[in-house]
Amino acid sequence: MDTWTKNRLHDPAALPRIAVVTETYPPEVNGVAMTLGRICKGLRERGVSLQVIRPRQAQDDASAPVTPHDDTLVLMPGMRVPGYAEVRIGLPFAGSRIENAWRRWRPDIVHIATEGPLGWSALRAAHRSGIPVTSSFHTNFHGYASHYCAAPLQNAVMRYLRSFHNRTRVTIVPTSEKLEDLRRSGFQRLAVVGRGADVSQFSPVHRSSALREQLGVRECGPLVLHVGRLAAEKNLDLLFAGFAAIRAVRPGARLVIVGDGPERARLERRYPGHVYTGVRTGDELARLYASADFFLYPSLTETYGNVTMEAMASGLAVLAFDYAAAREHIVSGANGYLARYGDAAEFIARAREMALSAGGLQVLRARARSTAEGLGWDKVVQSFLHTLMVSREPWPHASSPGAGMRAGAAAAGGSEL
Repeated sequence: MDTWTKNRLHDPAALPRIAVVTETYPPEVNGVAMTLGRICKGLRERGVSLQVIRPRQAQDDASAPVTPHDDTLVLMPGMRVPGYAEVRIGLPFAGSRIENAWRRWRPDIVHIATEGPLGWSALRAAHRSGIPVTSSFHTNFHGYASHYCAAPLQNAVMRYLRSFHNRTRVTIVPTSEKLEDLRRSGFQRLAVVGRGADVSQFSPVHRSSALREQLGVRECGPLVLHVGRLAAEKNLDLLFAGFAAIRAVRPGARLVIVGDGPERARLERRYPGHVYTGVRTGDELARLYASADFFLYPSLTETYGNVTMEAMASGLAVLAFDYAAAREHIVSGANGYLARYGDAAEFIARAREMALSAGGLQVLRARARSTAEGLGWDKVVQSFLHTLMVSREPWPHASSPGAGMRAGAAAAGGSEL
C-alpha cells in the first residue's frame, strides 16, 4: 500500500461516508450477518460515518416507523423467506424510500451486501443518484437451486447475479478460489478481502469438563461437533456418515449438532440418539466449540464458511472439503483434515483417520489455533475500507471492464480482473 493511501486510511477527514445495504444483519444468526456485523463495528471504530439500510427484523420495535428514522439506521419493509423464517428480505421497488434517506444523509459510497429485492432497489437508486456502488458476493445462491427442486433455474440465477455485480465498481469476494470461479463465469472487477477469526471469543480456554459431561461424553471420549444451518444445501447426511466412521473406532464418541433449520425434524427422526441443541450464540456457543474435540463440516455450497475458522480458533481438529476457508487455511494432516471436493468416500475415510490420530491430535489442535490467531478482523476491515476507497477514484463507467480496481485489489491483498 502506498504512503498516500495509508495516510488517507488513518485520516478521519479523508474517510468516506458509507451506506451498507443488506437483507440480513445481527442479531440474525448466519455467516453474512456475522461478517457484516464485524466489518461495520470495525469501520465505526476507525471513525467511518456509517449507515445501515436493512429490512425490519422480527425483534425490532413494532412501534418504530418503517421509514428512515435515523441517519445511521434505515429500516425498510420486509417479508419472510420460505424455509428461512428467521430472515426477512426487503420488498421490491424500495428505491424511492432509499433515495429519500440519501437526500437526508448522502453517502460517498454505497456497499450492497446482498442481491435480493432491497439490494436491487439500492443499486438502481445509487445509479440514479450518481453515488459509486460496490458489492460483496457472500452466498452461492445459484448452487442452492439443485437442493430445492429448482435445478433448471440455476443458470438463470447465475445470470442475475452476474448482471447485478457487474453493475457495481467492484465485487468483494472472500478467497482467491472464489475470485477465479466467478471470473470464469463472466464476473468483472473482483477483489479479495478475506475474513477474520475472533480469537478472543472463540478460544480453547472456554473448554468445560462439566459441559462435556452434561452432553454425555466421558473426558476420554471424543466430542464431535457440527455448527450450522440445518438445511438441504448443507449435505448433512454425510455428517452422520462421517460420525459413524469415528464411532466405529472410538465407541465413546458423541455427536452434538448446533443450529436449526428446515431439515432438523427429518434429521432427528432419521438420526436419533444425538444432541440437537438448536441455535446457540455468544459465550454459550464459544463453550460448545471449546469443549469439543473434532469438527465435521460436510457442506459443499459455502462461499467461505465462517464456522471453519471459529472451530480452528477454538482449537478443534476440523474436517472439511478442500475449498473455501478450509482450502485457504488448512494443511491436511498438519492443522486439520481435507477431503477432495465432493468425494464423500474420502470425507468418511478422513473422519476415521482423524479419530485414529489421537497421538498427534494435541499438536494438530494447537496448530489450528495458531493459524486462526494470525487472522485478525482488524486487517480485514482495513482491506475492506481500502478497497471501497479506491473504487471512488475517477472511473469511466460502472459496467466497463478492466478499469478502476487494479491498485485497490493489490493493496487489499487480493486479485482483480
